[in-house]
Amino acid sequence: MEASFSRRKLLEPVELRALNERSDLYGGLQMASHLGAIAVAGWLHALALGTWWVLVTGFVLGVLINFTYAAQHELSHATVFKTRKLNAFFGRIIGFIQFYPRDFDQVMHFAHHTHTGNWDRDGELVREPYTLWTYFLWMSGITYWRNRVFGIVRRARGIIIEPFVRQEEEAKLIKESRVCLALYLAILVVSIATGSWIAMTFWVLPLILTKPVQQLQNTIEHLGLSHEDDILENTRSTRTNAVMRWLCWQMPYHTAHHIFPSVPFWKLRELNAKIEGNAGEVHRMGWIEFQIEVIKKLRAKDEGQYPMNEVWVIPRSGGRTTRMQAEG
Repeated sequence: MEASFSRRKLLEPVELRALNERSDLYGGLQMASHLGAIAVAGWLHALALGTWWVLVTGFVLGVLINFTYAAQHELSHATVFKTRKLNAFFGRIIGFIQFYPRDFDQVMHFAHHTHTGNWDRDGELVREPYTLWTYFLWMSGITYWRNRVFGIVRRARGIIIEPFVRQEEEAKLIKESRVCLALYLAILVVSIATGSWIAMTFWVLPLILTKPVQQLQNTIEHLGLSHEDDILENTRSTRTNAVMRWLCWQMPYHTAHHIFPSVPFWKLRELNAKIEGNAGEVHRMGWIEFQIEVIKKLRAKDEGQYPMNEVWVIPRSGGRTTRMQAEG
């Protein structure tokens, strides 16, 4: 994913070249800190077993594991490490842990970047418009996990229904699903044979039960925005703090990422500042603020009843203001 999907001339070529530089050091530090936090949380979780503290440690562990998808996302872009093989290596491991195999994620995500907001071609938008009920099901993780698990099983059977998958990609995705499914079944068989709950206690249950936390970031990035071919109008950044930006691998700067997806995650803050200096503030909301507004909107009518070419979930203070509007 080396192409720039910018709709405007926001950076000079020399600036973009500098921002595009990868680093094994910075990528390694972020990966080590995230995996290290998971290791510490897992250790505390083991100590807490048999006490009520297990609810706290399990929550922390689950959130940390869920947000490794932020790492997988960047690994799919090959922007975490300068050494490309490291991106593939960690991407496959994390994709397996997430029940979201790397090759499928890359195909889906490339379609998402190429056709952001297009109902028929965006890889992340292959769904029916939300009603309030279906939105709650998605936020809870119920339909999320149904799609992930059933998708792997279906593709392992050789059935590809995703419209964004090209025919020449099908064999690769089928093979990947079969390998992953075989490994999941092997873990299940070993767990049953040994009477071990390790996989459930330190991986599957924390991952499933804390999915709603990660859904806060997943849903804020594009929902309630225009479906027109304008990144500054169809993508939203997140107003949050430094800890959450670390946890999300800087994806709260989501508009900047969509405009120049080749820029590594650790340079997105700098990139965002340059973009806003030229184009004005991007769409930005906080997690809770967004959830309140979108639920209000879906209580009034279903997603499909709102205009496709307009922004319909905005902060109470109003939408984005461009530099030209501010100067006018």
